[in-house]
Amino acid sequence: MAVTEGVAVPAARRSSRDIGFAVGIIIILSVLFLPIPAFLIDVGLAFSIAVSVLILMVALWIQRPLDFSSFPTVLLIATMLRLSLNIATTRTILSQGHDGTNSAGYVIGGFSKLVMAGDFVIGLIVFLILIVVNFIVITKGATRIAEVGARFTLDAIPGKQMSIDADLSAGMIDDKEAQSRRRELEEESSFFGAMDGASKFVRGDAIAGLIITAINIVGGIAIGYARHDMEIGQAADVFVKLSVGDGLVTQIPALIVSLAAGLLVSKGGTRGSADQAVFGQLGAYPRALWVAAALLLMLGLMPGLPALPFLFLAAAIGSVAYILPLRRNREAAAAAAEQKKLSDAKDDEERNSIKHSLKTPEVELLIGKQLSTRLLASHQELAFRMNKMRKKFATQYGFVVPEVRLADDYAIPAKNYQIKIHGTVVAEYEMRVGELMVLLGNRSLPDMPGEEVKEPAFGMRAYSVPEMFAEDLKREQLAYADNMSVLLTHLSEVIRNNLPQLLSYKDMKALIDRLDPEYKKLADEICTTHITYPGLQAVLKLLLAERVSIRNLHLILESIAEIAPHVRRTEQIVEHVRVRMAQQICGDLSESGVLKILRLGNRWDLAFHQALKRDPKGEVREFDIDPRQLEEFGEEAGKSVRSHLDQGERFAIVAAPDARPYVRMIVERLFPTLPVLSHVEIAKGVEIRVLGAIS
Repeated sequence: MAVTEGVAVPAARRSSRDIGFAVGIIIILSVLFLPIPAFLIDVGLAFSIAVSVLILMVALWIQRPLDFSSFPTVLLIATMLRLSLNIATTRTILSQGHDGTNSAGYVIGGFSKLVMAGDFVIGLIVFLILIVVNFIVITKGATRIAEVGARFTLDAIPGKQMSIDADLSAGMIDDKEAQSRRRELEEESSFFGAMDGASKFVRGDAIAGLIITAINIVGGIAIGYARHDMEIGQAADVFVKLSVGDGLVTQIPALIVSLAAGLLVSKGGTRGSADQAVFGQLGAYPRALWVAAALLLMLGLMPGLPALPFLFLAAAIGSVAYILPLRRNREAAAAAAEQKKLSDAKDDEERNSIKHSLKTPEVELLIGKQLSTRLLASHQELAFRMNKMRKKFATQYGFVVPEVRLADDYAIPAKNYQIKIHGTVVAEYEMRVGELMVLLGNRSLPDMPGEEVKEPAFGMRAYSVPEMFAEDLKREQLAYADNMSVLLTHLSEVIRNNLPQLLSYKDMKALIDRLDPEYKKLADEICTTHITYPGLQAVLKLLLAERVSIRNLHLILESIAEIAPHVRRTEQIVEHVRVRMAQQICGDLSESGVLKILRLGNRWDLAFHQALKRDPKGEVREFDIDPRQLEEFGEEAGKSVRSHLDQGERFAIVAAPDARPYVRMIVERLFPTLPVLSHVEIAKGVEIRVLGAIS
């Protein structure tokens, strides 16, 4: 067999082994021509049996067929060894067979006595049965499997080579791995091609054994009768015993090697030793074992059949069917525990590594010591409500916001909490622990002890009172919120204000991968001809910055496909997408089917129109407005907007299409959550109620 790859063999040892192997081949060839004594024949036959058993054991225990790639060579040598011993024993039987059953050696004599029980007819029948089993059953099946395996392996080589090249081009494997796979592919094709031819050795060996035995019987009887003056019956008894004994001694190793060849070629793509493959798959279905045990039990209870063997086997198979699931569960539990142990060790290593310190959570909620103690009993509810909030965001805006990392931080003030986005503090608030927050709006302060505060999420007027006044607040029908509700509302609004920062490239790719194949193809076409994937991400971010949901991603892709061939600026693409999404935008802003709007007024429409500087093609080049006008617009817009916000109305500002982005740029600094629409973004059929004008 070949030397194991990667094991260094000293040159002197390798040279001596090569010489010894060559000498062994020469000895096998010499036996074909030179007479040898009976003692050496016994040694040769015993060696042939040992080699056959060794080949069978290796075929049973290898993990895959390629691990025994030298099998065709070993098979040829073993076949040649048996044939040379056949010729040597034939020469000895024909020349010395008249001396008795031990004249050709004690191995042949012993087999003739052991197997034939002193009757050559029994031995002849056993020999013929072995020939039939070896030649018709095992050898023929193994030959067919080898032929089909070689054909399929050779046909699959081009596809496998292309797969290796594709993996290498995609960066999934390196050059070393690609070379290893190509070498394994070459070895596999060579092995199965050689096995196709080597199976003919086994077939020819069986035929040769049958012919040699027939020649020994006929020739031995003729020589014994003609030359040694033996009676026909006596000659037949002696020479048939010797010939059949010789045939049995050679056919048993041949049968063993045929079985090894059959196991090797039938292994196919199954990995693991033969016992693992067979018992692992047969024992993988306990219900099949239970059915087999029930059938044996029924046969054992049938009248006229021996009960003991059937009942014994039924009990044995039933025990195996009962034990296997238990053992499998124990092994699975042990594997899970080991995996968890390795995972925990890996997590600990990562946490203690420098690389881990570079990773920052996308959204993080840090709670001070006193506030954490207050919410300690409600941590599970807090986590549940945050998860529910993430689901709401996914439904409302079309993508899953990152998981919020909740942690205690004793470095911040005891009653405070901080909200971080990508490791940066974007909001912080000091909570009045154990008090309720009453939302006032334009109402006067309630007649109960407390303190006026500002609500953290929207900056509204609020009044903080102790929790003992909860019933009084209900009687006066005042809206209030506890500490957890205030915290979650603030967290929700912070996430809503930072949606563009939370839409990562990975999230965008995941959204595209969830689309139908046609829209995935459309996205690929857009991002390879007119816009890049980061450009598509920029469009989605600009939409989210104005709290426009991207849940209708297929409509967004269609809109981009329409405008992208004609314009390059992301802002222009976004404006076109908004027009196509007018129905959704108006629907999300409407209340009871009514869209409330606040117009700019003629004065400011004209002012913004004059501030837009255009190039010769008519496209907006810059926005140039007098700073005094800008301040005046901010003051007038602030007064108009606040008057309607204080009344609790939900509305949008409407401007001219060209001026809308710049109006939005100014308004968002005063009112970050106030939507700004253009006239063309108001969908057909939407009922409009004009609240007034900024004038």
